[in-house]
Amino acid sequence: QEQLVESGGGLVQAGESLRLSCAASGHTYNNHAMGWFRQAPGKEREFVAAISSSGNMTYCAASVKGRFTISRDNAKNTVYLQMNNLKPEDTAVYYCNINPTDPPKEYDYWGQGTQVTVSS
Repeated sequence: QEQLVESGGGLVQAGESLRLSCAASGHTYNNHAMGWFRQAPGKEREFVAAISSSGNMTYCAASVKGRFTISRDNAKNTVYLQMNNLKPEDTAVYYCNINPTDPPKEYDYWGQGTQVTVSS
């Protein structure tokens, strides 16, 4: 059974940093690209960042480029999102998933997500 467990969120002030983790199990995630998404209150879920299966290619949405970095450790079946210089508009629930698209496609499964709240 596939499982994605996001963690690392919290309440921070603008300009601070957080590192999110996504632990994957029950699927051959290491053979697939992975991505991060986020959903702010009252808004559609949006794409944030993607990383290739090997980790040698990454892509970030324009809104986070230069501030967020996606990485992965296939030995640990874990994908990370390093978020620096956080802004109040980054406040959202953050999710990870397989084979990311922009905009996000319809997935059968989402993890519980991790809440990131940035105060001004």
